[in-house]
Amino acid sequence: MAATSKERLILLLLVVFGTAISGIGPYDRMTWWLEVAPILVGIAILVRTADSYRLTPLLYRLMALHALLMMVGGHYTYANVPLGFWFQDMFDLARNNDDRLGHVMQGFVPAMIAREVLLRSSPLTRGKWLFFLVTCVALAISAFYEFIEWWVAVIMGGEADEFLATQGDIWDTQWDMFLALIGAIAAQLLLGRIQDRQLKNLNAI
Repeated sequence: MAATSKERLILLLLVVFGTAISGIGPYDRMTWWLEVAPILVGIAILVRTADSYRLTPLLYRLMALHALLMMVGGHYTYANVPLGFWFQDMFDLARNNDDRLGHVMQGFVPAMIAREVLLRSSPLTRGKWLFFLVTCVALAISAFYEFIEWWVAVIMGGEADEFLATQGDIWDTQWDMFLALIGAIAAQLLLGRIQDRQLKNLNAI
């Protein structure tokens, strides 16, 4: 089933409204801008391609969910998200792990985007090579995000601590990429068939 214009509009308004709300009194204004910048870029691309390259409902919903998680992280900073503290207290964890969820999603959602684009716009078909290349794309995106964090840290110095959200973990970068890998693999295993059915309904492949 194709996403109706009404559903796409609702998701768009939800993301736009949520982004605006998250910008009211954030913990750190620069971190908020850095976190919501990908959302703003994504909105611009999706609005521009809404008619010429319509996506599956699954993808629109996943992207909206990812955007909501990013704006929450932008408002509080990932090291200070209240739900993360709740889990930290409940399971006696050493740190606020909300950013870990963010990096799982950083693999999960880009993997489904890459999978859909590759199936529609390349000679690739379902199978091992598609699975492998989608996973590679998701890891590349995760690695590039780590580059961005590095560049921000070099430029801003200590002012970038809230954006980096390492919380003293020297293996934070490795954890981030590993969790993105897990997310990319899980997304394809859990949602690949659903995406395939929706692509057929779109007559996109």
